[in-house]
Amino acid sequence: MIQDMSRKEPGFAERLQTAAKAKQAQLEKIRATALANDAQSADRQAARVETAEARQNRTAERKHENRVAAEQRVAQHAAEKARQALAVTEKKARKDAERAAQVEVDAALKKDQKAARDSKYAARKARQK
Repeated sequence: MIQDMSRKEPGFAERLQTAAKAKQAQLEKIRATALANDAQSADRQAARVETAEARQNRTAERKHENRVAAEQRVAQHAAEKARQALAVTEKKARKDAERAAQVEVDAALKKDQKAARDSKYAARKARQK
């Protein structure tokens, strides 16, 4: 019975041969999947290239749009500064005109007051004589 079991168990050479066959089968399986993956990998690589190009295009567009927007903001800012400067100039001119008019009104009022004072003084002098 012990002798029968020893015949059923594979020997060292048989185990080596079985291991070599298993390794060969795994290599063939890997080669088959590698060939299939090569075609898929080329497709994936092409998709990656397209995606990268599209990303670069979007980035370039975004940069261009940002540049245009920045230029517009600068132009609007300059226009706003010009409007503010014009408003300040107009306000100053209006205040200067108001001051000049006020000075004229004050001068006319002082002249009238002096004339009134002079007439009172002349009337008082005339009464005293």
